[in-house]
Parts: sequence; structure tokens; C-alpha cells
Amino acid sequence: MDIEIRKAYRDELVDILDWAAAEGWNPGLGDAAPFWAADPEGYLVAEADKRLVGAVSLVRYGADYAFLGFYIVHPQVRGQGVGLRLWNAAMDLAEGRLVGLDGVVTQQENYRRSGFAYAHANIRHGGRVQSPMPADSRLTPVSPVHMPLIVDYDARFNPARREAFLREWLKEQETRQSVALLHGTGISGYGTIRACREGFKIGPLFSDTDVGAELIFRALVATVGGGEIFLDIPAPNAEAKALCVRHGLSPVFETARMYRGTAPDLPLGHIYGITTFELG
Repeated sequence: MDIEIRKAYRDELVDILDWAAAEGWNPGLGDAAPFWAADPEGYLVAEADKRLVGAVSLVRYGADYAFLGFYIVHPQVRGQGVGLRLWNAAMDLAEGRLVGLDGVVTQQENYRRSGFAYAHANIRHGGRVQSPMPADSRLTPVSPVHMPLIVDYDARFNPARREAFLREWLKEQETRQSVALLHGTGISGYGTIRACREGFKIGPLFSDTDVGAELIFRALVATVGGGEIFLDIPAPNAEAKALCVRHGLSPVFETARMYRGTAPDLPLGHIYGITTFELG
């Protein structure tokens, strides 16, 4: 089988998202535009006989950090070296950057052999939630005027700034809403909820306090009228787990955050929901 590894075209991202859905990653309905904006050169596909048989992303955030995801090989060609070629091509794109990934349980040992080390678990929680909009004047829908504040705030919880991604991710649209918690002339938290193939995902959800995280969570649920809600939390954040328990969310899926290179020192106690950008 002749395999060509090449950069993906924009319209092929739709196929990759469909594959992610088939893997159970439950991508959002409007994810393609912000995913592509993050790094249009960071998506690779494997092609055989003019059809896609595999994909991987290596999204680069500046000169020092990248995140690997969407690592999928079509079931019909697994075990034939396609995944290894995609992996090597993605690692070439890293060019010495710190690389992170969220590894499913069955692949974590393979990632360790490639130089990745375990940092912590991320656990997806899900369940049906209803909530009225909290009566708090500090809560506000995110608008373009908030972007500089949010880009700076978001950088506290990630190894690199994500401005290009956030400018698309935070655009208000039918399938996605974002809320910020104001604090004086700044913000003390923000979050996004988006419609997915199944239910809604909240992420990111960052907050200076557990009270703020609760307010943002409830406001996001209220904006969509409630329903099946999913939240991916870093396992070390006990307050994030308590938030899930309060709202009847139960564990449904687990990954391991792993890094090749020195793991960043992130304030996990203020990360109540990861973006799940890389898993879809």
C-alpha cells in the first residue's frame, strides 16, 4: 500500500472531525473554524489510493509549545505502519518544542516509549443538568471588547498564548456561547459551552475561585436551557470534582495529560474544565 503523508486541506478537517466522532470524542458542531485558526499548517493526513486513511494534528502555539491530537488511523489499515509514519511526521513539526497530548488509556505506554511522561489524569464527567441564570451582575456574555483581557487571562492556564484560536472559539454563534466573570477592570474567570454531536461540552472553564467557577458553570448551562452536559476536569482539582458531584455529573471517560519535555507548572486548582480542543 502506497501511503502519502501531507498537510490537510481545510475541507478535510470535516472528515477528521467525523472520525473523531466515530472514536467517541464527541466534537462540537462548529469546531472546524477555530480548530483550523489555531494552526492551519498543523494538520496532517495519510492518503492511500486517493482516500484518507489517517490523520494527526500538531498544533503549534508560538515557538515553544505544541499539542498533539486527532491521532486516528482508519480501522481497515491499522497495523500497517500508517500510524507510525503520521506520528513521525507530527514530531518533525514540533521542531524542539515542548509537546503535550491527552492519551487514551490503551496508548499511554506507547507514548511513554516515545519520550512522553505522565502529568495527570483528565476525567470527562457527564449528566443532565438544569440551572436558572445566576443573578450576578458580574457575569457577562463575552464580546470583542473582552478579548484582550481573556487572551491574557487564558495564558495563565496554558503553556502558551492562544490568541488566534480564542478569537474564533469565543465568537458568539448558534452552537457556542461564552461567559466571563468581571472583577473590577479585569476578569476573574471565563468559560465556553458548545453544542456537540451529543449534548453540550463546557470548556474551557477557568476561575480564580470555586465560587466563580460555580457561577460561570451555572450561567453556561442556563444559556443553552440545560440538557446533557459534559465537563473534562483535571483530576488533581478537588473543587472541580466537587462541582461535578453537586450537579450530578458522573465520570464517563479518562485520558492522561502527558508531555515530551519538562511539564509546565500550571495552576490546576483554577482549571475547572479543559478545552478538549485536541480530542474534539
